Amino acid sequence: MRVRFFGAAGEVTGSCTLVEVGDVRFLVDCGMFQGGREARAKNLRALDFGFDVRDIDFVLLTHAHIDHSGLLPRLAVLGFRGPIYATPATIDLLAVLLPDSAHIQEKESEWQLRHQHRRGGSERGVAAPLYTVAQAQTTLGLLQPAPYGRTIEPAPGIAVRFHDAGHILGSAWLEVTAAGEGRPRRLVFSGDIGMRDRPVLNDPEKIIPSADLLLIESTYGDRLHRPLPETEEEIIAAIGRTRACHGNLVIPSFAVGRTQEIIYILADLVRQGRLEPLKVFVDSPMANEATRITLAHPALLDSETRDLLEWLKVHPNKLKLEFVADVEASRALNDVRSGAIIISASGMCEAGRIKYHLRENLPRSECSVLIAGFQAAGTLGRRLVDGARLVHIFGEPVPVRARVYTVGGLSAHADQAGLLDWIGGVHTPPRHTCVIHGEAGASATFAQAIRDRLGWKDVMLPKPGDSLTL
Repeated sequence: MRVRFFGAAGEVTGSCTLVEVGDVRFLVDCGMFQGGREARAKNLRALDFGFDVRDIDFVLLTHAHIDHSGLLPRLAVLGFRGPIYATPATIDLLAVLLPDSAHIQEKESEWQLRHQHRRGGSERGVAAPLYTVAQAQTTLGLLQPAPYGRTIEPAPGIAVRFHDAGHILGSAWLEVTAAGEGRPRRLVFSGDIGMRDRPVLNDPEKIIPSADLLLIESTYGDRLHRPLPETEEEIIAAIGRTRACHGNLVIPSFAVGRTQEIIYILADLVRQGRLEPLKVFVDSPMANEATRITLAHPALLDSETRDLLEWLKVHPNKLKLEFVADVEASRALNDVRSGAIIISASGMCEAGRIKYHLRENLPRSECSVLIAGFQAAGTLGRRLVDGARLVHIFGEPVPVRARVYTVGGLSAHADQAGLLDWIGGVHTPPRHTCVIHGEAGASATFAQAIRDRLGWKDVMLPKPGDSLTL
């Protein structure tokens, strides 16, 4: 058996691992690289590592986030025709996320082409989309449901079980058992692990007692999140300051997971009487669809969220939510000068409607921006977190006069303590542990924490292209 690492090794995005068991080849995740000028080049190279994608028998998908799923249509464009296994909720989300990813790429390409023409240039050098909306729609036909807790056998000698990871709706960590010469080998792929005792979703399911190989994410492997009560106080302060200054509060938010969590917290703070009734605009077609899909899977929601939903039915005026759909309504928000809370995607401020709202509100000192999620190196969101006083949006300079708040307690990823608690459920140290899905410093710190706290010896930090043989 051989495991090869093609993404999210020494960095956060681009999750993709190839497993070879005898004549069977399969991928775990096939994610897009995000952030920075090198991301597109990485995405073009990602599936050209010396193997033919037509030889891949199947794909196991941990969850719907684009850094785990975003190159699935590219895989299909290059000739993959096998099944892609994912939880039913993940399949529902992908029906929104993958076409949206393609749409953004098509629009970016069109914008670059128009920009070239205005400058008198040719079409040479204009990046074509990695895949089209039509190709993304075709890829959806390859998806096969794999409910939590049910064993599937995608190939002879391969058994797979999906477990709730508590990260976003439908997210899973994977237990893969591979039969071969000698005893069967058990592999565990963490995907992204969520925090315990957080709103909206059920807690992550505990890890199985033993594994030959563990691949563990480390997005926040070098730090602890702020307690949720502190984060709530920061949100209250941001809303209070912005209201007093008669400005708008803009919240860049991941459409899946983070938006729903922010809505929950705002509603709960109103229910507790810690905030006055609110009017909130959710300006993201994808977030609107993701919220609808979330409500369609009540069994995946925790009891506190179900109770809050019942309270909102009885008190509809306490939190007025307006889901902005069409472009004209979105543009109209730019005419609102005060009193608006605008939640919009993308979460790292790299694409979508959030860029328009930032362009309008960043230059205004009475406004505020609330950063509530991880910002990868090279992204606009990261530059705002790092204190940039001038940014460029749509190629134009935009001064940053708005107050930027960064809250650290809303992460959908477990922090170092949460990750250690999760893998601490393994009774015997795995033969191999690979720390992935983290920036180099975070992964190295977490790998050392595993050695120091748990006493595990064989803890590795794979790089892109590395392989491991069991």
